[in-house]
Amino acid sequence: MENTQATEDNKMSMTEHLVELRKRLSRSLIALGVGFGVCYYFKDFVFYIITRPLVKVLEKDSHLIYTGLTEAFFTYMKIAFFASLIITSPFILYQIWKFISPGLLMKEKKYVVPFVVSSSLLFIGGVSFGYFVVLPPAFKFFVSFNNEYLQAMLSFKDYLSLFVTFLLGFGLSFQLPIFIFFMTKLGIVNAALLSKQRRYAILIIFIVAAVLTPSPDAFSQILMAIPLMFLYEISIFVSKFAGKKKTDSEND
Repeated sequence: MENTQATEDNKMSMTEHLVELRKRLSRSLIALGVGFGVCYYFKDFVFYIITRPLVKVLEKDSHLIYTGLTEAFFTYMKIAFFASLIITSPFILYQIWKFISPGLLMKEKKYVVPFVVSSSLLFIGGVSFGYFVVLPPAFKFFVSFNNEYLQAMLSFKDYLSLFVTFLLGFGLSFQLPIFIFFMTKLGIVNAALLSKQRRYAILIIFIVAAVLTPSPDAFSQILMAIPLMFLYEISIFVSKFAGKKKTDSEND
């Protein structure tokens, strides 16, 4: 009865939803803007961090190039934005939670801190795993084709596009347990179904790894698939926990 009353009290009109959405978007954009300014100020350091996985496998006198007059400037802006997105991700996730929280029961709102912390750690963990574990052997594979007749002329613009796409793919894919938690809360999946469909999930994971991994060699794809399979097993446990909590709430 109390949960029903709380839900009714938390109902918002369409106008109120739009106002709330605008507030959360504004705060997220302000945070991104501040982070962008800081990251752009330290753009040379950020550049060093981003290019390190590639530079480590290149020959000593190799270098990145840019071909357009404004290409370097806009590429640095992209660097600053990407770095700002990672740094401000906990705050942005918190704003997302605050936007959806009015539609939740009082008991469900206590997940705000675990949601923000776990989502942030998983995203940063995914980006870090891709950066430190998967990218070095992938880039080593790509530059292995250099010889006395064939030398790579690497555009930083193309490198950055590959770098960002790959690491964002890792960061988002590591959100799987969070995604499964909410899917369970909505009654779309449950632990039994996830366990039963494990073989198909593993197949999908390897397909996703093949698509997201920049290197076509099997080793890099396995490096990406292994943590995703581990996260899937964690997701089954998360689904059991979420399902139990949902049952307890309904009984109350």
